[in-house]
Amino acid sequence: MKNKLLMMLEMQDAMNARVNPDWRQANNAWYRAIWTECAEMLDHYGWKWWKHQQPDLDQVRLELVDIFHFAMSDYLLGGSDNKAVAERILSELSDPGQQTDIREAIESMARSTIERKSMHFAEFSNVMWLIDMDFGQLYRLYVGKNVLNFFRQDHGYQDGSYTKIWQGREDNEHLTELLGKLDSESDSYQDNIYQGLKTRYAGQVGVN
Repeated sequence: MKNKLLMMLEMQDAMNARVNPDWRQANNAWYRAIWTECAEMLDHYGWKWWKHQQPDLDQVRLELVDIFHFAMSDYLLGGSDNKAVAERILSELSDPGQQTDIREAIESMARSTIERKSMHFAEFSNVMWLIDMDFGQLYRLYVGKNVLNFFRQDHGYQDGSYTKIWQGREDNEHLTELLGKLDSESDSYQDNIYQGLKTRYAGQVGVN
């Protein structure tokens, strides 16, 4: 787990630097990104009593992975080195919160994040447990989403030319489908994800 977490921390640092080489001095409000993602996650799970809603657990997990991106970025700023950051995260993950209702667990994570202006991974772990998500799944989805974020940057995400909807489905949905066909333990896992996205994107929106 620690080795994979260290790799994810390195990937997150690289992604942040791709968006802004001076990201460590940018004073981004990572906590704000986290609690707004909590709201999106709750929408994917469903909470409206006046209409029928079916929990979309694939999208709930992807929203949790987005939160993982922002929380790791926040912790990278506060840690002396990546090993210390990894140990802190693993320690917090090993002591999950005690909420038993997924909606209340998400709300608790959002509330405490706003109060602290930082997320605590015990509450993150609580949500993972409630949606039957283990560390292996977190790793697989994180790497996938990190590669997708690089793919977006390579195809015009910042200047607005990137097309997020491919044949009526968001790129996140295509990513989930693609990951189900790939071996996350392969040495070429990241390259395979990128090439898979590239093939789908070119074939579905007509670009090279």
